[in-house]
Amino acid sequence: MKFIKDFKDGDRVFDIYLCKHKQSAVTKNGKPYDNVILQDKTGTIDAKIWEPNNAGIDDFDALDYVEVYGDVSSFQGALQVSVKRVRRCREGEFNPADYLPVSKKGIEPMYAELKGIINSLSNPYLKKLMQSIFIEDKAFLKAFCNSSAAKSIHHGFVGGLLEHTLSVTKLCDYYCSVYPILKRDLLLSAAMCHDIGKARELSAFPENDYTDEGQLLGHIVMGSEMVGEKIRAIDGFPKVLGNELRHCILAHHGKLEYGSPKTPALIEALALNYADDTDAKIQTFTEILEAGPEKGWMGYNRLFESNVRNSTQF
Repeated sequence: MKFIKDFKDGDRVFDIYLCKHKQSAVTKNGKPYDNVILQDKTGTIDAKIWEPNNAGIDDFDALDYVEVYGDVSSFQGALQVSVKRVRRCREGEFNPADYLPVSKKGIEPMYAELKGIINSLSNPYLKKLMQSIFIEDKAFLKAFCNSSAAKSIHHGFVGGLLEHTLSVTKLCDYYCSVYPILKRDLLLSAAMCHDIGKARELSAFPENDYTDEGQLLGHIVMGSEMVGEKIRAIDGFPKVLGNELRHCILAHHGKLEYGSPKTPALIEALALNYADDTDAKIQTFTEILEAGPEKGWMGYNRLFESNVRNSTQF
């Protein structure tokens, strides 16, 4: 199949894609058309069905797999597909693995590395807590390992939540080796738990959208509640330690305006905030570079407030 990342202006498309989004609209002249987002494992592209009532346009909905015939063109600096014909596909005509973005690092080796970190903890209460969350709770583990870390900004792929969690935890482990004042078991436990609420905040692929619970509560509050539930099931878990761990989760976005109910009051919470921000921003920049040309400037990016490009290769 021709993947979306390989589309060029002037290409003709005739292949199967996942319909990530579909919405009916009306032109300024009152003509109906459909806005569609097509997806495969390499990315997404906007598509327009200018004649939705045409005989060649099958009935289909968001999250259906559809065979698309159309033309690729550039509009306002971005590629889009003008769809001429579309057919809803049946199960067996496509391989779902071709349409869902997946971590390049491999879920099994990342999970094995995370378990190794859990085994390295010396505090018996934190170690038991991490085991109860990431090893014994099979239903949570399945969701955690297959979730994204965000709907679109960074790590928005299957295994993204695991990849982001592992990266943040490893950054925090490095911080501990440089700054002995940091309590390693507390910081690493907080790093592993900081985004567990996203397994409930975001729905499973291929939808990967905010759940009702996620919209109302958000992953930070949900994560703190999830950890609190597990703590209450462990006899004798120190109350202060539990509060410190939950504080790190509640403060990991750093500022109230960034969604944290609390600002960091512990040095471990501060370290977690910086590790989380570092990994999120580096991954976001990486995804921008991978989606752009190999050379040259890519234009102004609002998140980084700068015109961006790849580093020069010598």
